[in-house]
Amino acid sequence: MVSKKVELLVGFFVALGLAALLMLSLKVANSGMGGGGESYQLFAKFDNIGGLKVRSPIKVGGVVVGRVSNISLDDQDYIPVVTLEIYQQYNKFSEATSVSILTAGLLGEQYLGVQPGFVHESVGTLQPGDFIEDTKPALVLEELIGQFLFSQGSGEDK
Repeated sequence: MVSKKVELLVGFFVALGLAALLMLSLKVANSGMGGGGESYQLFAKFDNIGGLKVRSPIKVGGVVVGRVSNISLDDQDYIPVVTLEIYQQYNKFSEATSVSILTAGLLGEQYLGVQPGFVHESVGTLQPGDFIEDTKPALVLEELIGQFLFSQGSGEDK
């Protein structure tokens, strides 16, 4: 009888440990079991998205205001189109808002940084389904190194 109680307690603690590991891994991955609540979509076209991925965070001043929900190519001009899923509580971005692809640290993950535009009577707010016109593409480290090496090589010939 005592052996059965011990086995049940051990099984309970193993299940509790597995649930704790699952919750920890979801927390570390910065994702949850559910969505962020109500949201709306905005779109942005970039010349180069670098290593941006679906579910990458969208931040304003370090505060997460949404997630990237889709990345596709425009059928007309073959430019990457990023779908921004913005939480409904942040629905007052003006049409002068700009978005950049930034990197967390030197070699960290890429995310979208939103710079809210000025709010004025002559400038409206972005509505669901609108395109953000002012975009800045990702800086690709390999391209920067190549440009640096090319400029160093051309300077030695003089």
